[in-house]
Amino acid sequence: MSAGRPLAFAVRGLTKRYNLVTAVENVSFTVPSGTMAVLVGPAGAGKTTILRILLGLLEPTSGTAAVGGPGSGRRREPERGPASAVGGMLDPRGLHPARSARDHLLVYAAAAGVEDARVDEVIQAVGLGESARTRAGALSVGAQTRLALATALLGDPTLLILDEPMAGLDPAERAWLVDFLRRHTRRGGTVLLSSETLAPVIPMADNIIVVSEGSVVYQGTPARLRRGHPDRLVVVASTPIALATTLAAQGFTDAVIRPDGRLAVAEATEAQIRAAAAAARVRVDSITADQIHPDRVLASLVKPARPPQPAPYAGIAPHQPTPYGIPR
Repeated sequence: MSAGRPLAFAVRGLTKRYNLVTAVENVSFTVPSGTMAVLVGPAGAGKTTILRILLGLLEPTSGTAAVGGPGSGRRREPERGPASAVGGMLDPRGLHPARSARDHLLVYAAAAGVEDARVDEVIQAVGLGESARTRAGALSVGAQTRLALATALLGDPTLLILDEPMAGLDPAERAWLVDFLRRHTRRGGTVLLSSETLAPVIPMADNIIVVSEGSVVYQGTPARLRRGHPDRLVVVASTPIALATTLAAQGFTDAVIRPDGRLAVAEATEAQIRAAAAAARVRVDSITADQIHPDRVLASLVKPARPPQPAPYAGIAPHQPTPYGIPR
């Protein structure tokens, strides 16, 4: 899929430990330019830690996390022109509830050395024109997400790193965000985002990286993931073994007899199953569809979510990093 494309992100053997707590362990993946990749996993899986390391807000214990391709050090800074190479949107969004959307962007633009005219450009780009004077605390979840995205876009970045951008969005807002990010990749941009659920991101992802307890347990395309966990037709038959044997002889080899005696068949149609049953002289009592929800697939890949980990140094406030989305 991505042969010959330069890399936008490259993570190699990434490990992050806090004293005796390991947040991320030996994580490796790459994201080619012009694509959209999704880090998926339950809360506490290590997704945000990986994104923060890529943004330069955390230092890895070992390994490398590079923007723009593999680096020789802990993190290689890309060459920058007038625009920022990378823009980030973290969770929480960092919006002052009493500040208007436009004033919020003006503050970040000033910190980044970006002209005020760019503020109006990103407001229009994310569709916040009518809400520009509305205080952030009064905006809907969808509008707050658009405002946080606008902040990440101030430096006109090619690469976007978005932490849980789908969280709390209604279907219309999710559809808008998918379309916006797809247009970004069609223009040559790259997106790496995180999600706790698989269902909303499968239609948009070129590559999926499933993380469980700080380690990568799957990396590949959505199509490959679905092939490994296909929808099935579940058959109640008089002799399921005979039916499975006949189906295998006809090329339908992915048939599993379940503990209750039903035969679960992948890739065959109902008509093909009934034809095979007739050839085998097997009585079919019922055929029902068993469609695998994407989050059932995710649950089969990951371990139960870990409880929240304690702060590395109790009683000490964490270091406040440079505001996200700001060229450093």
